[in-house]
Amino acid sequence: MKRTTAGMSLAAALLTGCSITIPEPDQKGIVYDAGLFSDTTFQNCVNPGVRDVSGPGDQGFVYPAGQRTFEFAADPNDPDGAKTKPGAESGPLSMWTKDPLEMRVSGVVTFSLTSDCKTLQRFHEQIGLKYEAYTDEGWTRLLSVYVSQPLDRALDAASKEFAWRDLTYVDPQAKQQWETKVAEFMTQFLREQGGAAYFEKFSVTLQQPQPPIKVREAMAAVQQAEEENTAQKAKNEKARTELEAIKALKDVLGAQGAVMWQAIKDGRIQVIVSDSGNINITPGNKGNGN
Repeated sequence: MKRTTAGMSLAAALLTGCSITIPEPDQKGIVYDAGLFSDTTFQNCVNPGVRDVSGPGDQGFVYPAGQRTFEFAADPNDPDGAKTKPGAESGPLSMWTKDPLEMRVSGVVTFSLTSDCKTLQRFHEQIGLKYEAYTDEGWTRLLSVYVSQPLDRALDAASKEFAWRDLTYVDPQAKQQWETKVAEFMTQFLREQGGAAYFEKFSVTLQQPQPPIKVREAMAAVQQAEEENTAQKAKNEKARTELEAIKALKDVLGAQGAVMWQAIKDGRIQVIVSDSGNINITPGNKGNGN
């Protein structure tokens, strides 16, 4: 996972009284004229990696540029699957299927903050300043509102159109339809929240959802019973075949002849015919305990 970083730009007073804003290669800056004797007004945007020197008292801010990720995943060491994976932005999210059954799901949302300068200006003034999204902590708070909440709603809305078994057993067609529905609902809810104009290129990748542990245990028990049933059927078929073979021997050799034939086949007795034509019957290796 590529973790989002967003920090206040380097906007320090130089010996000349100027300020400087230098976004990192994966950031974009925005600068405001905030001199002592002027109103705070938008001045310009700063492209990734570009050094911008402004007048005394000006303010520079930087925001993430390019593709970003929001990972919601369970700690692999947690058997219940409820704890957040180290380094992820969120733990697994809950959803309800049409059956209904509540399940947890992990995945990744990829998106980009707008690269258009005028739109970035509106984002900064309407949302960025409110959440202080130019800081790491503020960016995390913003994601919890403009990514996590719409995603949570979208998962519920989309999942109610699918049976839990279709998603659990990973029907490829059902899973693809499900992911598409989640992305569509997420865009809709983000638009309703007022952030659709600022975030773009959304995509959602979902893992196989996990039913509650009791349901998983029940599924495992059913699978084990099916495997045992299949094994028993195989044993029954083998026994039936052997009985039919014995019956066929009896029809040809008679009862005692069939018993004798089976004993010879199993190695319990040995039949030796001498040169003179005499027949000697002796215990075989299996019959004498060797």
